[in-house]
Amino acid sequence: MNNQLFEEFNQVSSKEWKNKIQYELKGADYNETLIWESLDGIKVRPFYHSDTDKIVLPIDTQATNFQIVQRIYVHDVKRSVEKAIDSLNRGANTIYFTIEKEKLDCKELLTPLPKKTTYFFNFGFLDTTYLKELANWATNNQYTIHILLDPIHQLETDGNWFINLNEDFKQVTNSLSSNTNILINTTTYQNGGANMIQQVAYALAHVNEYLNRIDQLGKTIFIEVAVGTNYFFEIAKIRAIRMLFDTLIKEYTTELDVKIIARPTKRNKTLYDYNVNMLRTTTECMSAILGGADFVSNLAYDSIYHKENEFGDRIARNQLLILKRESYFDAVNNPAEGAYYIENLTVQIAEKALEIFKKIETADGLITSLIEGTIQRKIAQSDAKEQALFYSGEEVLLGTNKYPNPQDMMSHDLELYPFVKQNPRKTLIVPIIERRLAEKYEQDRLAKEESTKSE
Repeated sequence: MNNQLFEEFNQVSSKEWKNKIQYELKGADYNETLIWESLDGIKVRPFYHSDTDKIVLPIDTQATNFQIVQRIYVHDVKRSVEKAIDSLNRGANTIYFTIEKEKLDCKELLTPLPKKTTYFFNFGFLDTTYLKELANWATNNQYTIHILLDPIHQLETDGNWFINLNEDFKQVTNSLSSNTNILINTTTYQNGGANMIQQVAYALAHVNEYLNRIDQLGKTIFIEVAVGTNYFFEIAKIRAIRMLFDTLIKEYTTELDVKIIARPTKRNKTLYDYNVNMLRTTTECMSAILGGADFVSNLAYDSIYHKENEFGDRIARNQLLILKRESYFDAVNNPAEGAYYIENLTVQIAEKALEIFKKIETADGLITSLIEGTIQRKIAQSDAKEQALFYSGEEVLLGTNKYPNPQDMMSHDLELYPFVKQNPRKTLIVPIIERRLAEKYEQDRLAKEESTKSE
């Protein structure tokens, strides 16, 4: 039937399309007029064609199996259990616990919860005895848990190791088991202002540090990514991370699987006209699923200024449920495969990221580059470029630097401090600071609100 439908039309080659476009440009230069280059140096052409862009990449994703994740920051065990059960009853598949206090009893947290669910644990401390006890208890009681360990992320965000480099890696090595996995948390790179190429390159260097320093990493590594608003680029970014991970692993005599945990970035989220955050997170979750993330958690529209609340969590979870059950984003595996534009972007991102990765490894790896401040300087430069585009209006956040509502008041509704907190102290390295684009703009508006009140 397809042949009968299309055989009457002659195929048009890539060269013929380009000649036609050149004719319509009436002498204007094709490259200068129609080829756009991103801040990352990625070139985007006006059209893609099977003649030149039919690429078969060794990327296999399982979109039909993507899991909806509910994140829970554990302050109170009883309330966290109630929230976990409610979230699972309302459509979540996986629970991601973040726990800061070592005194908290995770067995008490897990016991009331169903055993057929997957549970992630991310701790703000490192204690081999504590971790082994939890892992063994979960195995004996038939719970599926993944304790996620990433001391490098601790160094990047806090400026210090949990203890020190040698002790941290010793404890991680001794803690690894079927229930305990290495995590490559790359969200700080994106939220700190790193461009897309840097994010992928640093993720690869991050993985390589663990491959070099720990002999047995188990069967699975988890990579956590923050997804931005550049829809097709973000799809390609996740695919590039997976492709480069597979390429890197082949250089080692080990079999290692990768699972990607994705969540929306905080960088473009705004205090004013906060409902637009829902639109941003929707497209970001779409990119995550189409890019091949195995686990996707959403960000509540009010998360930057409200404490965790039932309404915000429910809306965020329902966005994912709509994508899965009504928009059928789980209908096929590897949905981006064969899309010429996305595959071309994937190759460009991977090639440029690989160049940066090689430079990092030549300079003795990611940890050395962090200690010397090279990574922080590169991210700061990228952050400054993007911030300048925001202030000039070239990078638009609707409702903030374009079409703002002057009647929108927010000073009365702040439950959380939505800006970077300064905490001067002695650190081993300069930490990577996560910063939203609109912070200075919002601080000025809040100050005007306060001055208006006092008049």
